[in-house]
Amino acid sequence: MELRPAMPFAWHGAGRTRIVSSCGGDVTRHNSAKGKIIGAIVVIVIVALAAWWYFTRMPGVDFTRHGPEPSPPAKASTAPPPIEHPIESAQINPAPAGTAPLPSLDASDDIVAKALSELPGADGLAGLLLSRGLVPHIVATVDALPRRTIGASILPLRTPQGVFAVDTSNGQPALDAKNYARYAPYMKIVEAVDSRTLVTWYVHWYPLFQDAYRQLGYPNGYFNDRLMVALNDMLAAPNAHTPVALVKTTDGHYAFADPTWESLSVGQKLMIRIGPENERELKAKLRSIRALLLGQAPALHGTPAEPASASSQ
Repeated sequence: MELRPAMPFAWHGAGRTRIVSSCGGDVTRHNSAKGKIIGAIVVIVIVALAAWWYFTRMPGVDFTRHGPEPSPPAKASTAPPPIEHPIESAQINPAPAGTAPLPSLDASDDIVAKALSELPGADGLAGLLLSRGLVPHIVATVDALPRRTIGASILPLRTPQGVFAVDTSNGQPALDAKNYARYAPYMKIVEAVDSRTLVTWYVHWYPLFQDAYRQLGYPNGYFNDRLMVALNDMLAAPNAHTPVALVKTTDGHYAFADPTWESLSVGQKLMIRIGPENERELKAKLRSIRALLLGQAPALHGTPAEPASASSQ
């Protein structure tokens, strides 16, 4: 059973812009899913920062990093479901010779975070990552992105700077455009990291993601299939145009004024919150990653696309 977090956020002040110090829930709780975008890969990590809208500063929630909350036991099955998107189909860069064996999941935090932050273009990512339980938290967040609610899983990213703002200058509450700039450090990494390099990193570490997904409560599940569900869901998000109207609820908080948007998944709501320009850039990156994972991306100029090794599973 999914736990639905409390939705409202505190709202204070007057004038053109009202600053919300604790937002979350349906539109506005600053408690989360990246979301960092995302993913179990850098972009998904960034996409996953959406979750911070739901969970940061939520009263009564323990934010010590003990790992994601366990999922309910999976129903017994006589056979695992068929794999729809085998990791071997992914197009990656040539693997270096003499690759060292992977660490166990429990011993992977530092080495995985280091490898991720050292990707070309990922300057600044090390300062955003919370490396303890990194792979399990990426997996838990990716699993939650296509859902309408998200549990109190702790994200692998630090929260954006500043406070959430609501524009009330026209009488109709709306997301203040100043919020979009708060995603700049994350979007800088989204733009700079090469998609194929990112997918190559993900494929190399995939056995750890698969192990974490099984431990999350899906002993017969396949994480790459779940990642594809999350990517497809976010790419299907509506193209929002500003201003994004909010409505004040009976308890003095906010939700999306459009009930259709209010019923969207966590990942799709993120696409609205980050602003139109960021949404376009993030969707372009996600399309590129999706094509590589499916083995459908154009080959590098003069270089045949290399499928992932079967040993990556």
